[in-house]
This record gives sequence, C-alpha cells and structure tokens, in this order.
Amino acid sequence: MSHPVHDIIRCSHVTVRYGARLALADVTASIPCGTATAILGPNGAGKSTLLRTLLGWHAIENRGEIRIGDTHAHHQLPRLAYLPQRHAIDWDFPITVRAVVAQGRYPSLRPWQRLRPSDHAAIERALGELGINDLADRQIRMLSGGQQQRVFLARAVAQGADIFLLDEPFAGLDLYATEELTHILRSWVAQGRTVLAAVHDLALARAHFSQGLLLNTRLVASGLIADVLTDERINEAFRGGRCLHDHANPLRGVTTTDFPA
Repeated sequence: MSHPVHDIIRCSHVTVRYGARLALADVTASIPCGTATAILGPNGAGKSTLLRTLLGWHAIENRGEIRIGDTHAHHQLPRLAYLPQRHAIDWDFPITVRAVVAQGRYPSLRPWQRLRPSDHAAIERALGELGINDLADRQIRMLSGGQQQRVFLARAVAQGADIFLLDEPFAGLDLYATEELTHILRSWVAQGRTVLAAVHDLALARAHFSQGLLLNTRLVASGLIADVLTDERINEAFRGGRCLHDHANPLRGVTTTDFPA
C-alpha cells in the first residue's frame, strides 16, 4: 500500500552571506521524504552552501529557518549524513576502509567512549550494504575512485542517518562508477531514505533524480525534475535568458561546466 509523501526538509526564506557576498538569497523550498533531489545551478550558485547550511555550518540571516520534519534542523543533525566533494578529502592519509566507516559512529559516542558491540555491528552492516567487506583492511589510497566513494557512503550509512547530503558525488567518476552510484541512490530511495545531491550534469540529473532544485543564488525553480529543467528555466539560471537550445534534446551533454561561473 502506498503512503502519502510528506516534506522532510523545509527551507523558509534562507539567506546566507560570506562576509559581504550574498551566497543564498531568500530561498524557500521543500524536499519530499524518500526522494532523490538534485541541486542544480552554475558554479557559485549556492549548491554547496545550501548543503552546509542544512548541517548548521552557516548562519541564516533574519527570519530564515530550516526545519527537518517538524523540528528545527539543529535538533535533527544525527539524521543528516554528509558526503564532501572528493577534492576535499586527503586520499593519501594512512587510514583503512573500516576505520573510515567507523567514523560514522563517533557522533553517537560520549567523549573518550570506545566503540560498543552495537557500533561494530553497524559498521559491518554498512560495509556489507555497500559491498566493500573485502576492502575493509585496505588503505583508502589503494582504491579506485568508485570504491573510495562507496567507503564514504558506507560511513554515512553507519551513522544511522536517513537523510543524505552529497556534494558533487559524481565528480571524477568514470561511467561504471557513476552507474554504480546511481544504483545505490535508487536503492536508498526505495528504502525510504532521502537523498539531496549537488549535481553538475543536467542530463544525469534528469535521468536519475525525481526532484530538482535549481539555484542561482536565489531559487529559480523546485519540484519535479521535468518541471524544473525546462528550456526557459535553464536559460534563466545559466544564461540570464540567452538561448542555449539543442532543439532535439536541450539537456543532452549539458553540464554547468559549459557555462561561465
């Protein structure tokens, strides 16, 4: 039996500044529970800023607010797992796959508390879910790009989160690893988890995400991906109204790297 979809994340009048620079301007949008939402827009549009603001890393100005479910976001942080951009990770750091995944359990521990049997069980379940049990004792620098990505997805699963915030998760992945990742995200949504991902490739977003949120500092559009990624709205977000048509398929091969920041 199907159940009605409700909004799990609600952003209301969210404005964020980096010093004098406006990063997000009065963004109001909702994310449905159990869906995959692509955050789209040109470089500097505020995609990563929105993810970090959900985590409480940036202050919201004035009357702005973010709620997770029916509660203020800062009361729900254990529900949120974050996957940073690949370039922000030191892949040469001498740490094993299992140790990375174990980091997902640390927020639930008291200071100086050691991992409990329940924590070890959660780590093993996460390794199994992402299919990396056989890699558990390897150094992360020895892995392929797709394997490295799965390690950090496993860390998010080990945390026990049900809302996953992914910052450019497809960047630097080959076709095979990209297909693997889209399969993982589909399985998470099928389990009722919520995925919110900053994505550059518009065609990939249209193919694999049901919802979209199109930014250029302000909100251009949000809702069903087909309604968000129209010619008119893409032009508004990326070109300020100048035409970028491919009449056969306006989204074919288009990524934000094709446009100036």
